[in-house]
Amino acid sequence: MNKKTLNLIWQFAIFISLTLVILGAYFYAPLAKGLKEFTRVLYFHVPSAWVTVVAFLVGAYYSVRYLKDRTLIYDSYAEAANQLGIAFCIITTITGAMWAKASWGAYWNWDPRETSIFILLLIYGAYFSLRSAVDQDETRARLSAVYDILAFITVPFFIFIVPRIYESLHPDPIINSEAKMHMDGKMLLVFLTSLTTFTIIFFWMLSMKKNLIHVKNKLELLGEHNA
Repeated sequence: MNKKTLNLIWQFAIFISLTLVILGAYFYAPLAKGLKEFTRVLYFHVPSAWVTVVAFLVGAYYSVRYLKDRTLIYDSYAEAANQLGIAFCIITTITGAMWAKASWGAYWNWDPRETSIFILLLIYGAYFSLRSAVDQDETRARLSAVYDILAFITVPFFIFIVPRIYESLHPDPIINSEAKMHMDGKMLLVFLTSLTTFTIIFFWMLSMKKNLIHVKNKLELLGEHNA
């Protein structure tokens, strides 16, 4: 089976799975008490936050690989993973704002959870600012890798710890402050399907970005050879 066929299979599987999540969220899973119609945001908000953490973890992993092997391709992989992390972090922020509007009457309230995700956006925004400020490849890769590793150390703190240290307005009828699930069976099925689907989407997108990186590198080598 060639890569093109395999890629089409993955695209079809993702499409079917995401379609099932949307249909399940609207027509299968019951609404949570207190959230009503905005319960459906759960199936996209939490998976997006989860993938944000996974993406930044993958980015940190490739940064460690670069510092160990000094191979520039790992720096490119780290950048790609962090780009996707930023994208999913923005999705998390937008869906969280929708949830906030329903629960608190305003899209933004500087709640600990909202503030934490905003700080993460700033931290990883600085990562890309750093990369754009350094021209030399090895220097940029080295500085970016060190910063990326330090940045990821803050991720568990801002995502999992801060929201549980300070009082929050965050609605908690489904996952309580002890992080225990309180879901109807149908809701849990849709939630876990969405979590799995979003994770697969991330790794598929990362694979596509890796392929583009390899194509770009080959074109650059070809250009240098013809020069």
